[in-house]
Amino acid sequence: MIEEKYAPHAIEKKWQQYWEDHKTFKTEIDKNKPKSYVLEMFPYPSGNLHMGHVRNYSIGDVVARFRTMKGFNVLHPMGWDSFGMPAENAAIQHGIPPKKWTLDNIANMRRQQKAMGLSYDWDREVTTCKEDYYRWTQWLFELFYKRGLAVKKRSSANWCDTCGTVLANEQVIDGKCWRCGHEVVKKQLDQWFFKITDYAEELLDDLALLKGWPERVKTMQRNWIGKSEGLEFSFDVPSLHEKLAVYTTRPDTIYGVTFVVVPPEHPLVEKLLKDNPKEKELRAFCDKVRNTSDIERTSSESEKVGMYTGVDCIHPLTGHKVHIWITNYVLYDYGTGAVMGVPTGDQRDWMFATKYGIEKIITLQPKDQVLSLDTMDHAYEDHDGVLVNSAQFTGMEMNKAMGAIIDYMEEKGLGKRKINYRLRDWLISRQRYWGAPIPIIYCPKCGEVLVPEDQLPVRLPEDVKFGDGSMSPLATSEEYLHCTCPKCGGPARRETDTMDTFICSSWYYLRYTDPHNEKAPFSKEANAYWGPVDQYIGGIEHAILHLLYSRFFLKVLRDAGLVDYDEPFTNLLTQGMVLKDGGKMSKSVGNVVSPEEILAKYGADTARLFILFAAPPERELEWSDQGVDGSFRFLNRVWRIVYHFEKVLAQQVTSYDTAKLDDADKDLRRALHATIKKVSEDVEERFNFNTAISSMMELVNAMYAYKDAKKEPNAGLIYETVKNLLLLLAPFVPHITEELWHGVINEKTSVHAQKWPAYDPAAIKVDNVEIVLQINGKNRDRLTVPAAATKADLEKLALADEKIKKLIGTAKVLKVICVPGRLVNIVAR
Repeated sequence: MIEEKYAPHAIEKKWQQYWEDHKTFKTEIDKNKPKSYVLEMFPYPSGNLHMGHVRNYSIGDVVARFRTMKGFNVLHPMGWDSFGMPAENAAIQHGIPPKKWTLDNIANMRRQQKAMGLSYDWDREVTTCKEDYYRWTQWLFELFYKRGLAVKKRSSANWCDTCGTVLANEQVIDGKCWRCGHEVVKKQLDQWFFKITDYAEELLDDLALLKGWPERVKTMQRNWIGKSEGLEFSFDVPSLHEKLAVYTTRPDTIYGVTFVVVPPEHPLVEKLLKDNPKEKELRAFCDKVRNTSDIERTSSESEKVGMYTGVDCIHPLTGHKVHIWITNYVLYDYGTGAVMGVPTGDQRDWMFATKYGIEKIITLQPKDQVLSLDTMDHAYEDHDGVLVNSAQFTGMEMNKAMGAIIDYMEEKGLGKRKINYRLRDWLISRQRYWGAPIPIIYCPKCGEVLVPEDQLPVRLPEDVKFGDGSMSPLATSEEYLHCTCPKCGGPARRETDTMDTFICSSWYYLRYTDPHNEKAPFSKEANAYWGPVDQYIGGIEHAILHLLYSRFFLKVLRDAGLVDYDEPFTNLLTQGMVLKDGGKMSKSVGNVVSPEEILAKYGADTARLFILFAAPPERELEWSDQGVDGSFRFLNRVWRIVYHFEKVLAQQVTSYDTAKLDDADKDLRRALHATIKKVSEDVEERFNFNTAISSMMELVNAMYAYKDAKKEPNAGLIYETVKNLLLLLAPFVPHITEELWHGVINEKTSVHAQKWPAYDPAAIKVDNVEIVLQINGKNRDRLTVPAAATKADLEKLALADEKIKKLIGTAKVLKVICVPGRLVNIVAR
């Protein structure tokens, strides 16, 4: 029995409690079933869910529930990426301990997720800031260290004195700290790095394995890794008795080099400045450039400026003098850190040379055109042409010349072929408190020493001071800082940096497979069963760093024998943002829609249905209050039609004779099985949830039409239709379907424990179809014909149609084009 009116809040509360009490979604290894690991990217616990979260989790929940009904043993976990700056900011600004702030937020967001009716196995919940997790993050750091992949080295970093921490390039805005607005400076620091560059080639090559990833994401990773092949060679600097190495991917332009540029960070700069008449001016310029973020320095919008050092180097092929400049647009950490300037072959170099009056030499021109500096107003950057003014290579096609020049340089001992990557080693040091402590001890006698594994985790102390800005908060805890060397037993001190939070999120999907293991980060047996993740779902903003770091981590763990596969995520779905009034939801703009408001007004099923129906998952979704209301009305229509047939369903007639169906019965049966086919294909093959929902709405319309057409409905057909409608809707709107299932189908079982329905091909076959009749491409009439009619049959029927005969009249029929099931087009003149 069901109530007459749909009451979402009572229903949803009831079934959420039932699922929790009965651990409906708890998952264990079952080798008798195929597994499917469905995972949405876990959130940072900021305090409240936003609509982007709701979209992400709703998509994942449909996939997980659908695959469960398809017979898979589904792993669908959730957790918290819970280290990070906001918790530390709360401690600084409001005096709230980061741990309390974080755990309170987690409790609230967990409550909100449960209110969405999401099918998570909460027994597998992981929280990265808890000791049972970051113990293993530290263990993994030690694994990387032992394999030579965790190294400490001096590096230039964006530094904010006020916050006392390193900033990522993305956190420097107009030369100032994103958090406090203080000027950011460049600072040389000893910092920890993971040597991701050791895996650059494999990370690039294995993108080919990721058939289930969007091409856009693979392209972004390919560009980030940035493999290039070229020539490395050196210019002699006679006055300094030094060589200045450069790297170029365009060796065909080598004869056009008229200047070489270096960044202030280049090690040769100090020698260039020593005893230089312009030393004071050059140093001031270098200081200014150093304190500019890398993003600004490499931006195409930034002005390119430089200073000539007064020192020249010698071109290795021509013997000509080449000026050495210090500029703001070259970064030291790519290639050799110095770049050759070819004004006629690179627009940036052209503009720089024009600005400072530097010589230009044409070395490449189109095959059918002679270039002249008198008429050129920009660089010739086409990757096509022939060489000029290039000694013995003059007249050679550019692509052939590239190889020939490299061969010549190698033969003469002047240079060598070189592969470079844009990818840099991963800086993991953070001068912050709320992160996993780096498990290193510094001993005056023994040097760097790993904390013994049986002493992990290195726990975060609680007697720290925030807001000083001059040091890491961990350094303010005397008890934490001072320790005993595990090797010699002498006094030592702990590392006070914590790890980048991307490390926590680079392996969490592995911990879910065995979250309570106290002897290892996960067991090989559990991971061999569940891994890799079959379907990963998250925002496109994580296309590079998180996904690249996770791929790197997995490959290291594979090489260490912990996993036996190559890639962490077999399939990837990147959902689009949720917009309102054409823009991203933002508190400052005032266009935020709170999930709690929607749940309070309509319930979780309506929120889920709208966000799945409004747009394909990979597209941006424009929020619509009318759309939400429409989704709520549809669920009410579902409730009313099931309620209308409740007495029929109570008869428990579960079968019928297909040979005895009348036209109305056949129409409903055809609509049902066509919908089963469409929804199955849309969900399983394409993730087209919006069109799947649309087809279910059409089925509900067909049920209302059947109600109006039949005073005495076929009880078996009604049972089949309602039962399958509820099964189809179940992954999308789990609460209403559970309530209706228990009320009218089977009170002893859950709708979510049922098998996914299969369609009957015979049911969707039709005896007759309506086709369009055209004359010269214009619609002229419609004709009902046998569904099995051949092209020859269609031609005869069309030409025999009285209306068509009149319209053709005395014209000559030149051709008849037949498309069975759709149209006939008669070409007549």
